[in-house]
Amino acid sequence: MNSNKTKLPLCWILQIVAALILAQTLFFKFTGAEESKFIFRTLGVEPWGRWMIGGLELVAVILLLLPRWAAIGGLFSVGLMAGAVFSHLTKLGIVVQGDGGLLFGLALTVLASGAGVAWLRRFELPYIGSLLRGNPQASSAGKNHEPE
Repeated sequence: MNSNKTKLPLCWILQIVAALILAQTLFFKFTGAEESKFIFRTLGVEPWGRWMIGGLELVAVILLLLPRWAAIGGLFSVGLMAGAVFSHLTKLGIVVQGDGGLLFGLALTVLASGAGVAWLRRFELPYIGSLLRGNPQASSAGKNHEPE
């Protein structure tokens, strides 16, 4: 059995899960929903931090949905959600305004999904992918590979 046949659907599922969660939160960030304002006020970066993170999350969504850039989108979403998880654990708390930990759980889900995408598509990462393959002279930048 070809491992590509099992990795590709799994990778797409992870990409779509991460992209959908990130995309649905954009509405709240960009419209200035009260919960979103509360979060960024608590972190001391309202409103510019909310807009900046929203913009970066929009970039992550786009990257995750483009096969050529999905590996970078996975890494990007990992970085963003590592920041979100850190904020929950240090300043916000697991439960924010009585949400039962929903936002924290969504951040963990995107973190895990993004990590899965980055791992499954690791050979597609520019420069890093070629090093992982043991070919430091070649770069996978600009190539469209499916997960190995």
